[in-house]
Amino acid sequence: MPDTLLVILAVIFVLGIAINIHEFGHFLVAKLFGMRVEAYSFFGLGPRIWGFKVGHTDYRISAIPLGAYVKLYGDEATAPLEGGDSTDEKVPDSELYELRPRWQKFLVMLGGPFMNIVLALSIPFVGALMYGVPSMPSPVVASVKDGGAAAQAGIRVGDRIVGFDGKENPTWGRIENDSKISPERAVPIIVERNGQRMDLSITPSREEFKGNVVGSLDMDPTELVILSPQPDSPAAAAGIQKGDKALSINGVTVTGIKSFRDVVQESKGEPVKLTVIRNNQPTDVTVAAKDDGKGNYLIGAGITNQSQDKEKASIGQSAAFAVDANLEVLRLTGRVFGQLFTGQRAVKDAGLSGPVGIVSLIAQIVREAGFAGLVSVLAVISLNLGVFNLLPIPLLDGGQILVLAIEKVMSWFGRTLSMAWKERIQLTGLAVILLLIVFVTFLDISKLF
Repeated sequence: MPDTLLVILAVIFVLGIAINIHEFGHFLVAKLFGMRVEAYSFFGLGPRIWGFKVGHTDYRISAIPLGAYVKLYGDEATAPLEGGDSTDEKVPDSELYELRPRWQKFLVMLGGPFMNIVLALSIPFVGALMYGVPSMPSPVVASVKDGGAAAQAGIRVGDRIVGFDGKENPTWGRIENDSKISPERAVPIIVERNGQRMDLSITPSREEFKGNVVGSLDMDPTELVILSPQPDSPAAAAGIQKGDKALSINGVTVTGIKSFRDVVQESKGEPVKLTVIRNNQPTDVTVAAKDDGKGNYLIGAGITNQSQDKEKASIGQSAAFAVDANLEVLRLTGRVFGQLFTGQRAVKDAGLSGPVGIVSLIAQIVREAGFAGLVSVLAVISLNLGVFNLLPIPLLDGGQILVLAIEKVMSWFGRTLSMAWKERIQLTGLAVILLLIVFVTFLDISKLF
C-alpha cells in the first residue's frame, strides 16, 4: 500500500473513531430522552455537502473540516456552525431540546465526553483480557551509560530503586514516565545497595524524541527488546525478528535505547553487526540503516526496554490495569501543565500537539507498528478529547454545561439568557478554539524545523 494512502487511512481510523464516538454519545443520550435529532455530521462543521436521511435525522458530511456534530431540534445556539437554523418542519414540543429540563440537557452534553472515556478504558481493558498485562521489570538497574545522568548521580548496576521523586516503591514505568517530563531538573532518588538505603539526586539529561524535549536517565532495567520490523525495512531485510533482545553492536555492549540509536546514527548507513538473543541463543545479523531524508539513519524497527512478556489477567485485574493506565496519562498531563504554570517548563517544550503534530504522530506509529500500533494512540487521543471537552470553554461541552449553570442562576432572579447572547458565547468559544489551533499548529510546524 502506498505510504501516503496508509497514513491517510490511519488518520481517518484514529480521528474518525475518537470524534464520532464522542458525537455518538450526544446522539445516544438525546435519543434515550426522546429528543429529535435533526442532523448528525460524521465529518465537518457548517453547510451540508453530502448525506442521506433516515427517519427525521439527516446523516451528512459538512464543508468545514473541523470535527463533527449532532444537531438537535430546538437547539439553535450553535446553528451557524451546524448548517443553519432548523427546518420549518413541525416538531412536537415533547421532542424539542430547548424545552427539556436542564438536567436532561446536562446529561446530553455529558454523553460525548463519557463515551470518549469509556473508549479509553475499553481499549486497555480488552487488550489485558486478551493478551494479559505487561510484566513490568523490577526497578533494578541492569545497565548504566558511562558519563550519563545515572552515572553522574552515583547509581550503579544492581541498585534497586525504592523511591523516585517522592514516590515510594515506584514501578519502572512510573520512574521512566516521570523522568521524561523532568529534563535537566534535579529529582530525588533513593536506591538500595547491599541492604543499605542511599538518598541521591539525579538530573535527567535533555534529549529530543519525536520532536519533543524529554528527560533520559541513561540507565535501563532490562535488555532492549526489538519490536516488529517494518515491511521492506533494513531490519526486515537483515532478518531481525520481533522479540529479539539487542546484546551488542559491532562488539560494543548495548547499554540503553539512546546508545543503540546513537551507534546506528553514527554508522551513516554503513553495515553494522548486531548481536541479538533469540530463543536464548546469541545470533549475529548485519544491518545497514537507511536515511529517512532528514539525516536520521533508521533500521525500521522500534525498540523498547520494557519486557514483552505478558501475565494472564482476570476481569478485575484487567479493569484495574485499564483505570491505572488512564490515570497515569492524566497524571502526567496534569504535571506537565503544572510545570507550565510554575515556569519550570517552556511552552515550546510542553509536548502540546495540534492537527499537524497528531497527524505526524499517527503517521510515525503506523509506519513503525502498523494499524495494531494505533489502538493505544486511539485510547490516549479519546481520553484527552473527552477531558478537553469538559473544560468550561464556550462551544465545548464544558462551556455549554457552564451556560446551563448560568441560566439556572439567572432563573432565580426571573431572568433568561437570550438566544442572541447564546450565539455570541458560542462564536466567542469558536474564536478561542481557532486561536488555540493556530498556536499549537505553529508549535507543530516549528518542531519540524
